[in-house]
Amino acid sequence: MDRLEAMSLFVAAAEGGSLSAAARRSDVPLATVSRKVSELERHLKTRLLNRSTRRLTLTDAGHAYLAACRRILDE
Repeated sequence: MDRLEAMSLFVAAAEGGSLSAAARRSDVPLATVSRKVSELERHLKTRLLNRSTRRLTLTDAGHAYLAACRRILDE
């Protein structure tokens, strides 16, 4: 797994409010975004996003990880 790519897709999903928005923004298929975020959650052994049909929200761990991802990706 390319962790930086997965982190970038996670940030795009969090900022866009949906996996679809992240896919459009990153110009990758929706299935790829979903798979990469799921792989990232499995790697971290925690859920980062609460998914529903209408909305995407961050868990507490997701909020903390989002801040860390932004810092890492900015560097």
